Amino acid sequence: SAVAPLHIVTKAKANVVAYEHPPTREKGRGRPPKKGPMVKLKELFQTRASEFQTATVTMYGKEETVQYLCLDLLWGQGLYQELRFVLVRWGDRLSILVTTDLTLAATDIIELYGYRFKIECMFREMKQAIGGFSYHFWSKSMPKLKRYLKKGESHPVEHVTDEKERTRIRQTVKAIEGYVMCSCIATGLLQLIAVRYSSRVPGLFFRYLRTHPKTVVSEATVMAYLRTSIFRLFARNPQLSLTKIIQSK
Repeated sequence: SAVAPLHIVTKAKANVVAYEHPPTREKGRGRPPKKGPMVKLKELFQTRASEFQTATVTMYGKEETVQYLCLDLLWGQGLYQELRFVLVRWGDRLSILVTTDLTLAATDIIELYGYRFKIECMFREMKQAIGGFSYHFWSKSMPKLKRYLKKGESHPVEHVTDEKERTRIRQTVKAIEGYVMCSCIATGLLQLIAVRYSSRVPGLFFRYLRTHPKTVVSEATVMAYLRTSIFRLFARNPQLSLTKIIQSK
C-alpha cells in the first residue's frame, strides 16, 4: 500500500519570494518555462489588500478575527514546488504561513499553526523532564561536520568511503533516532496517565510546579509519582505483560 505523505505547516520568512505558475502557450520550439513572474509576498499585504477575506478562527484557545489571502505558488530556486501560502493579518501583526498540503483550507492552516505553542511545551518537557535530547552517541568514524558549506561543496560524510566506518555512522544515527523515539513514547505515556488519571489518583497531587494545577498534573509530577510507586504496582499486578517481561529478564 502507498505510504501517506508527511506534510508541514510553518511560518515563512518576511522576505520570502515565490513564483506564479508559468503561462500556457501553444506548441512551438524551445523548452516550456518552469515558472512565471516572481512574487514578493510581503508586498501583497498592500498591493492586494482588497482581496483579503475575513474569518473567525480559534487561536491559542480563543476565537479571533483575522484577515487572510490564500495563494498557491511555486517555490524553491530550481525546484519550483507548488506550495500553499496564507498571508494573515491579525490586528497589527502580519504573518506569512506556508504548507505543502494543497488540500488544507486557509482557516485550517491558521489554526494548525496556532498549535505550535503546545508543541513547544512538549519539547520543553522532553528536554527538561525526560531528557530526550541528552543523548551522547558518537563515533570516531564520523568526520568533523562543517556548519556552513560553500555552494557546490559536498558534505563531509560523503567523503567517508570505508564500508566499516559507514556502518558505524549508520549505527550511531540509528542509536540517536531510537533514543529520541523512546523519549517521545515515554512523553506520550506520561501525558496519557496525567490526562486520564489525575482525577482518580489523589497521590498524583503531592508535587506541584510553579502554580497549583486544578485538573491535570504535569509530566514531571507523574514521573515523581511513578518513581515511588511503580515497583509496588508491578508487585500487585504480576499478571501484567510488562511485569512478566521484566521478571523474565
